[in-house]
Amino acid sequence: MSLAVALAAALAWAVLLLGRGGFWRCDVTDRDAASLPEPAGRWPAVAVVVPARDEAETIGATVASLLAQDYPGPLRIVVVDDRSRDGTAAAARAAAGGDPRLEVVRGAARPAGWTGKLWALRQGLARLAGAPPADYLLFTDADIRHAPDSLRRLVARAEAGGAVLVSLMARLRCESPAERALIPAFVFFFQMLYPFRWANDPRARTAAAAGGCVLLRRAAFERAGGLEPIRGAIIDDCALARRMKAVGPIWIGLTDRVASLRGYAGVGGIRRMVARTAYAQLGYRPLALAGMLLALALVFLAPPALALSGAGAARTLGAAGWLAMAGAFVPIARFYGLSPAWSLALPGIAAAYMLFTLDSAWQEARGRGGLWKGEPGPRADPSRAADG
Repeated sequence: MSLAVALAAALAWAVLLLGRGGFWRCDVTDRDAASLPEPAGRWPAVAVVVPARDEAETIGATVASLLAQDYPGPLRIVVVDDRSRDGTAAAARAAAGGDPRLEVVRGAARPAGWTGKLWALRQGLARLAGAPPADYLLFTDADIRHAPDSLRRLVARAEAGGAVLVSLMARLRCESPAERALIPAFVFFFQMLYPFRWANDPRARTAAAAGGCVLLRRAAFERAGGLEPIRGAIIDDCALARRMKAVGPIWIGLTDRVASLRGYAGVGGIRRMVARTAYAQLGYRPLALAGMLLALALVFLAPPALALSGAGAARTLGAAGWLAMAGAFVPIARFYGLSPAWSLALPGIAAAYMLFTLDSAWQEARGRGGLWKGEPGPRADPSRAADG
């Protein structure tokens, strides 16, 4: 039995390393951005929408970084203050210092069937409706800091490749012990689910975006139906990417130009971040949850268990599997400034993510699934059965 498990795990790692778009190499980045050609003629107009709820701690840095862009074209920024109670709107205005390019609007209560973030974005788009239409829309979170050339490089990439969506996976903060232990794995698992090469290949079905930084070609966004078709999506960034890929090419990559300011002092905050979407990723299906946990146990837990307690060929294959997963983790560990030796801890990290996923299912059962800023997702709405 142990030999069969070892063989299955070894085969799984062979497939992951050789047949899943090279996700683990972490080499789909925007480091080529400086070599992209500038648009011919004028630079397109861009409108930025920032959903913000109780983000007074970070919104100032976000707004300041957006207003400091070296973008040569017209730029307008709308911050949607989603009923904040901590002075988010005042912090955003203070950071702008009267710059007329910024507008702060007060959001209304979320209607049934919408997630909080998407409803905030929808209100920002409604505010833009009366102005001359922008060529591009940038959705960015209220805890994201952009390098001065971030927007220019995003637009240049979209224009050069004819992309209808360009997204950057923001560099997450990796400073506290909890962050160093768990954050690089979050990006690793995201790329395992959505290999960037596949997402960027127009022939592949995979589509992905990272919600902290998503540039959209406005005309294509409208052809895709806007936000209404995905209004209840918990994993809204990837749902949007699927809609956009149906109307044109998309691109996603890692970056150092866009950084998250969100800090996690302890494991609890990271657990809540993962639990918000993990069960939604499985379609809220108990059998899918069980199958996923068994698959993760085979891929991440069986190899070290066999390497430490197995015998003969099973032990050898277990050790080989453990080394394979550690080697696969080295690129993302280095990207986040960790020692390659940290990769040997991936089985324990994976076990933590399995627990977070179980917690996600538990929160859904309690009616607290998709919790965003203290508000449950639309599946908890009374009208959810009628809304589909």
